[in-house]
Amino acid sequence: MAGKNAASLFIALVWFAFGAPAVGQNAVPPPPPEPLTRGLPPTPEPPPPPAPPAASPPVTLSPQTRAFVAVEPGSIALTHVRVIDGTGAPAREDQTILIGADGRIAAVGPAASTRPPEGARVIDLTGHSVLPGWVGMHEHLFYTATVDAGGEPAFLQMSHSFPLLYLAAGATTIRTAGAVQGQTDINLAAAIAAGRRAGPEVHATSPYIGRAGGLIELSEERGAERMRAAVDYWAGAGAASIKAYMQATREELTAIVGAAHVRGLRVTGHICATSFAEAAAIGIDNLEHGFIAASDFIPNRQPDVCPQNPFAGLASVTTPAAPEAQALFATLRARNVAITSTLAVLEQFTAASPPPRPEALQAMSAHSRTNCLAQRQQTAAQAGDPFRPLYEREMAFELAFARSGGMLLAGSDPTGNGCVIAGDGLQRQVELLVAAGFTPLEAIRIATLNGATFLGIAARTGSVEAGKEADLIVVRGDPSARIEDIRNVVTVFSNGAGYDPTRLTAAARGWVGIR
Repeated sequence: MAGKNAASLFIALVWFAFGAPAVGQNAVPPPPPEPLTRGLPPTPEPPPPPAPPAASPPVTLSPQTRAFVAVEPGSIALTHVRVIDGTGAPAREDQTILIGADGRIAAVGPAASTRPPEGARVIDLTGHSVLPGWVGMHEHLFYTATVDAGGEPAFLQMSHSFPLLYLAAGATTIRTAGAVQGQTDINLAAAIAAGRRAGPEVHATSPYIGRAGGLIELSEERGAERMRAAVDYWAGAGAASIKAYMQATREELTAIVGAAHVRGLRVTGHICATSFAEAAAIGIDNLEHGFIAASDFIPNRQPDVCPQNPFAGLASVTTPAAPEAQALFATLRARNVAITSTLAVLEQFTAASPPPRPEALQAMSAHSRTNCLAQRQQTAAQAGDPFRPLYEREMAFELAFARSGGMLLAGSDPTGNGCVIAGDGLQRQVELLVAAGFTPLEAIRIATLNGATFLGIAARTGSVEAGKEADLIVVRGDPSARIEDIRNVVTVFSNGAGYDPTRLTAAARGWVGIR
């Protein structure tokens, strides 16, 4: 890809993060759009958030998993610690958190009056903060390992390295927003839940449904019946939710959403043939990548067809205060459609983005590290940083949507040019929410309690509260004042067991891009 001009940046981004446009998609002008519901079967009502499962009892950890544990499950008192509870409330100083032998938080209160029970392991955390484990909502267990000379990425499964890196960074729950090896993701989720492997709680989404052509790893099903059959298959295989993809038409998306909702599953989507407003009317639950993926604002948009330039919409609406942006925000709020922010992967296509952190490069295999650095060098050489204005506009739209009352979620999307990896990318995503204008406390809530609320598990995780599972991150410093302190991870508690991030990271070092 050496010598690509500025326009090719957009093509590269489409391939890496958003998929290749269908061949000949704008060749024949289609007829004017019909009303959304004309000729389409009624969509079943969206399912309510899943009933919170019963508290996960502590599982017996395998020797392989136990090797990463620094604080054994049991009666634990975290004393003299700052608590950032994930609700958006101000941080509380000099607190004690009591964790019971059942892996749940028994109490949170002032250190002076919250006494550790007899026999508890007491850990003095003066100078440290505790916050909820991250709930990453656009994560993957595959990765852009390399990009060949023609610009085609190789997506490889990372069943070994990614769960370790997610947990090391503080992610205790992730949703895989699309899969390349769907059954592998489902099996890995079960292995982690059973204690056989270390990693976050995984809500495994189906492979991408609704794409025609492009990347070899993805299916090419077309037509409403094929869409319904794909949903039924993956729901039966154990997928926790469904991922709709770009070229799904209104009729096809209606089939996907209807089949999923009948089975009590939610649908998220990275879509362009169907607009965000149309998808909301159909009943989709979540839309990915913020507003940069929305085709709603494209002048003279052709229905049921992905645009050649996927960014023309956001490029044509310069401010979230514009009437068309406000109308879309209102539609999404009225239909309870959440938006997932993936600023971390988008940042990689700005020329002025910071270089990958040394820890991220050390986690990569030699070929993936070489690929990442080469891709970044090419992007940095782009004259005028052409993607930066759209990226900053995306930030403004996400801030405005959330400020208007919309539900914003957070995810890292470790695909793109290969420089975003599990864990490190999710931490960067939280930092970028603050760069977009959110306060640190707001950004933490978006990346914790908001995700848990969407997944229907907020009764048991997502915030630091008595009665919830002890899914906690211990960091040095004060992320409520300096968001970068989320990087200073000391211990990650998952269901009451305290994992050592150094051991987790060491076990993954050099494997990203291989396994």
